[in-house]
Amino acid sequence: MATALPEPLARAYAACTTLARTHYENFPVASLLLPPAMRPHVAAVYAFARMADDMADEGDDPPSVRQERLHGWRHRLHEAAASLRHEDAPPGRADLVLMAAGHTIRTLDLPLALFDDLLSAFGQDTTTTRYTSWQDLLDYCRRSANPIGRLVLNVAGHRDGRLDPLSDALCTALQLTNFWQDFGRDWRGGRLYMPREVHEACGASEADLAEGRMTPAWGRAVAACVETTRQFFDRSRGIRDQIRGRLGLELRLTWLGGRRILDRVERARMDLLHSRPRLGAADLPPLLWRALVWPGVG
Repeated sequence: MATALPEPLARAYAACTTLARTHYENFPVASLLLPPAMRPHVAAVYAFARMADDMADEGDDPPSVRQERLHGWRHRLHEAAASLRHEDAPPGRADLVLMAAGHTIRTLDLPLALFDDLLSAFGQDTTTTRYTSWQDLLDYCRRSANPIGRLVLNVAGHRDGRLDPLSDALCTALQLTNFWQDFGRDWRGGRLYMPREVHEACGASEADLAEGRMTPAWGRAVAACVETTRQFFDRSRGIRDQIRGRLGLELRLTWLGGRRILDRVERARMDLLHSRPRLGAADLPPLLWRALVWPGVG
């Protein structure tokens, strides 16, 4: 943002950046690798989505109450996107997030339909705990993950439709990787994202998970899901080469980091009920090096 913002608007973007960098499920949307002009806008998108996701996931309210809350959140976003007013300092974090998100949508002409897709996926989370097929799960990813990638491209000024399928493939790959990474935590929370058609084909039974057993059948099912996820990473490879500069470096790091987590999921598949594969500080130097020498990446 080249020009100085009115104080309330500057405070709104600062609140979004703080939320993006401190939330317990943070991903690198506020990364210092991003071009400085992008960071507040990306943080605003993330903060809006993060708060919506929390409305769907947290607390003990029945699904109908959570869905009504999400409906209200959508309505307030549409109002904020249409409003040019920011003279009055809003009192709460939600107001600040909506102010920043509305300003970002207007300033960059972001498609509201992508935000609506996100909210529809979060609403689905309030009632859906199992997925029958890959088709069902990928439709969820289309709405829960892919809009974020497209919004980031829009924020960066990339409006070439040829990039959208590559971005979608990467976002789906990252979302699927997170499902397998969080296999145990999601199970304990009452959710199983693995398609029923996969684990039934492998002979895996939910009764074993209920008794805390990760059987060889479940190991085979995880391996099958990892292979499908790897195919989405492969489909997204082109986006790594078509976007240059700091955003390109961020995308390369994201791609490499996601693939490394997926490899660890595969190795730890028999212990996923009780452990969560993750990256640590020691992973950053080799990932950064590989991102910087990208032409040599296999």
